[in-house]
Amino acid sequence: MDQSVPGFVPGFLSDDAVGLFRADERVFEAMLDRWSAQMLARGLQVDTIKARCGVVRRFQAYSGKFPWTWQPVDIDDYMGERRSGEKPISLTTLRSDSNAVAMFCSFLTNPAYGWAEFCDRTFGDVPAQICFDWNAPKHTTDDAVPPARRSFTRSELEKLFNFLDDEVDASRAAGSKRWVTLFRDSIAFKLCYAYGLRRRELAMLDLHDFGPNPHVPDYGMFGALTVRWAKGTAGSGPRRRTVLTVPKFDWSVGMMQMWTSPGGRDRLATADRSSALWPSERGDRVTVGGLGDAFTAARDAAGLPAELGLHCLRHSYVTHLIEAGYDPAFVQTQVGHSYASTTSLYTSVSADFKQKTVQKMIARRIGKREENGDE
Repeated sequence: MDQSVPGFVPGFLSDDAVGLFRADERVFEAMLDRWSAQMLARGLQVDTIKARCGVVRRFQAYSGKFPWTWQPVDIDDYMGERRSGEKPISLTTLRSDSNAVAMFCSFLTNPAYGWAEFCDRTFGDVPAQICFDWNAPKHTTDDAVPPARRSFTRSELEKLFNFLDDEVDASRAAGSKRWVTLFRDSIAFKLCYAYGLRRRELAMLDLHDFGPNPHVPDYGMFGALTVRWAKGTAGSGPRRRTVLTVPKFDWSVGMMQMWTSPGGRDRLATADRSSALWPSERGDRVTVGGLGDAFTAARDAAGLPAELGLHCLRHSYVTHLIEAGYDPAFVQTQVGHSYASTTSLYTSVSADFKQKTVQKMIARRIGKREENGDE
């Protein structure tokens, strides 16, 4: 075997050395260390690696056993207690923790790393996979979106945006300097809706992230938006995607031209410190938490339901594009979903849209019957 492979049993774990003092603890720590090396070699983020190792450590402490003696019943007991305790974990956390243990077991049982052979020689037992389809949360997207989360209705969006505009006008008329930050937040929330952005994607935007779409020259420098901090796959870190400006939201072009022109973004004293699209009052860039707090305050002041969070603007983007007749595959690409099923969960079409769809289907059927001469 190639002992230079990241994750292979380290050379210092000779049989004699292991037998001297706390062999089980030393081997377990070495396993975690080599698993970390393997994940680093795969390009995973350090924070992800630390989190996964933390899950495995907690499971080992709970079970009081080491990997070469783990059994499926151990993970069943651990996950069952975490799910039914005083503060039960969410299904998402349950799935994440189960995945971490399963990946660790897969690492240990892979012959390329030599751990099974080493444990058999040292402890007379070998590690095995303990997470299976029948004792792990199913990998479906049915529970990916909380039931209360939904998209805004058009009347709710109109109420929110009108409230934001009125707040800006009232603050400016009163001579308050606060109107500039209110104006920034109003533009940011509208842009979030117009491009279907996640909160972090919105907060991390820079001026140079906008660019032309050669196929739609009328939009000028605001024909496309490069999202550099898009959500990546588990542990991979941020990835990029390009969101095209669509005709349904072409009002955003004029809005951004106004924000990036003199008298817009540059009214914030910190605007010249960086290229951040949303400068902070005291720092280079407004934070994700800052945007979230501002949105919550505006939503509550506008009298809108508490379940409508900033992320719901992204749901609204998906829903309203589907209702407008945009191809679902195009919408999926715009929002950066890997699977169409995820996009479908974001879609909560209105009752009016459903009724029109049903009426169109009825009309088509009647038309076909008339063509065929059926009564």
